[in-house]
Amino acid sequence: MKRTLIMTGAALALLAVVTACGGRQQSLDGGVAPDGGGARQQQTDNATPGAGGTQQKLSGTITIDGSSTVGPISIAVAEEFRKLHPDVEVPVGISGSSAGLARFVKGEIDIADSSRPIKESEIAEARQNGVEPVELPVAYDGLSVVVSSENEFLTCISIDQLNKIWAPDSTVTRWSEVDPAWPDEEIRLYGPGTASGTFEYFTEVVNGKARASRADYTASEDDNILVQGVAGNRNSLGYFGYAYYVENRDRLKVLAVDAGEGCVAPSDETIADGTYPLAREIFIYPSRQALARPEVKAFLTFYLENAAELARQVGYTPLPAARYQEGLAKLR
Repeated sequence: MKRTLIMTGAALALLAVVTACGGRQQSLDGGVAPDGGGARQQQTDNATPGAGGTQQKLSGTITIDGSSTVGPISIAVAEEFRKLHPDVEVPVGISGSSAGLARFVKGEIDIADSSRPIKESEIAEARQNGVEPVELPVAYDGLSVVVSSENEFLTCISIDQLNKIWAPDSTVTRWSEVDPAWPDEEIRLYGPGTASGTFEYFTEVVNGKARASRADYTASEDDNILVQGVAGNRNSLGYFGYAYYVENRDRLKVLAVDAGEGCVAPSDETIADGTYPLAREIFIYPSRQALARPEVKAFLTFYLENAAELARQVGYTPLPAARYQEGLAKLR
């Protein structure tokens, strides 16, 4: 999540295997016995410490699917992890948060990437299937509302104006219908599909109910398609994860958002301190069952020990160090 999003370099090789591709901590805590596998170890023998000080070679496949927002972080972590452990395959899918969690609760994948907290109904279904989720926050995202870089009239938009555009019963088709001072030109809308956690978060904040949105817009689970759509039309408006704006800032303009206390633009500072109205934590969800496998434990340890650096590299805002330590404590 510095590669462009359309990814370059080694990330492109991983994306070739992509398959469409505040949490309730008490519900998701649960220790798993330590198994070794430190991050950033310089291991020339593709091994990680095992019980009794012996060296244990890691191999196998760790399956990840879910959020296109979290996906770039997981891809970056997988790239770095495989430099230490080349016999461990880590394919990363980007089918969307809800789609990834639907696979996770059935036990079909080891780790779900999600840009929203797992729901109580999903936890219940997982446990019915013998899957115990563990919630691990990995970064902050400032969900970004964007227009084309050619847009000259708009720098800030209010939550009320976003609601007027995106409400389920909205009939707005022209900018001037939102604000008479804006051009009398047709709005072209772009946003995530309904399987996206970003879609659920945005609709809950803007429309007061998750998944409540007008349907007549160009939807995609692939944020690169949304970037291309918004960038290609001067009357476009869209929303997606902050990293996709950062990597395309020469083609896009990010809007400040006014939630009633003035216009605030997304930045590392405003996302981290919560003053940006659309700031949120993003997550990965392994199962306790997967954590029993040494390659999964080592990967997740590596993930949390390096998430701050790698999240920043791909355009997201790191969590405070204490949040990563809390996650590592769950692994122990």
